[in-house]
Amino acid sequence: MKIAFVGKGGSGKTTLSSLFIRHLAANEAPVVAVDADINQHLGAALGLDEAEAAALPAMGAHLPLIKEYLRGSNPRIASAATMIKTTPPGEGSQLLRVDEDNPVYDACARTVRLDDGDIRLMATGPFTESDLGVSCYHSKVGAVELCLNHLVDGPDEYVVVDMTAGSDSFASGMFTRFDMTFLVAEPTRKGVSVYRQYKEYARDFGVALKVIGNKVQGQDDVDFLRDEVGDDLLVTLGHSEWVRAMEKGRPSHFELLEVDNRMSLQVLQNAAEDSYENRDWERYTRQMVHFHLKNAESWGNAKTGADLAAQVDPAFVLGEPMSGVSAAQPA
Repeated sequence: MKIAFVGKGGSGKTTLSSLFIRHLAANEAPVVAVDADINQHLGAALGLDEAEAAALPAMGAHLPLIKEYLRGSNPRIASAATMIKTTPPGEGSQLLRVDEDNPVYDACARTVRLDDGDIRLMATGPFTESDLGVSCYHSKVGAVELCLNHLVDGPDEYVVVDMTAGSDSFASGMFTRFDMTFLVAEPTRKGVSVYRQYKEYARDFGVALKVIGNKVQGQDDVDFLRDEVGDDLLVTLGHSEWVRAMEKGRPSHFELLEVDNRMSLQVLQNAAEDSYENRDWERYTRQMVHFHLKNAESWGNAKTGADLAAQVDPAFVLGEPMSGVSAAQPA
């Protein structure tokens, strides 16, 4: 399952994604966690100290390796240099799986030991001073999008992505790469503004969207969120002494998280699992191709000097393996 956490800055998006990751690990689910926020705080929220978080390899720095590996023997891709963030897989492409070892994970992922299990953590890398005036943050998350395009995951496996704040993810097609998007919203007008943007943009693409009400202090806050987002409101969370201690760098064992909050995290997992019934690999592949062709025409062809539409394999549908050999399904 591919899960995104989104929301405005300060909503508690990173904190909630880290709690969900801990919850999944406690339930013995294989997890790849990805910090795709411009502010790289997921590592710290998962218990890394400052030095450990800073030592995480930046996916963007390993983009040539990622491209070369994913390209595999795909005859439609002349070279790794012609791959862009939206390049879709085809016959011969190397695909990624959650619970495996591969050169991409070797270079870009690090194992993080939590109270109840280990997870893999990957990070786009921070937006640095050298990027100012010459780059945008969307180029950083391109490595994430490329990996998601080539990822085959099953119902009991999780890729959890802490997305950049606001609606910036709509600058590419990455918002369509998820089985479930959890939008973290505070019970304020600003808190629900990002929800309205997501709801509007995602409507035409079948994006599954649920709202987590955070920092809720009473029934009035719940009523406000319900009035604003309706049935998209999945669950609400209030103050947590466990989270407060975690943010001070002194977390207790995860099993001591408040019962109500543990139950809320289980509601999130249940919603994610329920969304699996609606997984449509053909639509997923079609949307991937749609955004690739848009990006190719807009800037990709000019940047690479190649006709990137030729990278599309019309007979290829990404999907779970029918056997232990291939993850492609016939169109």
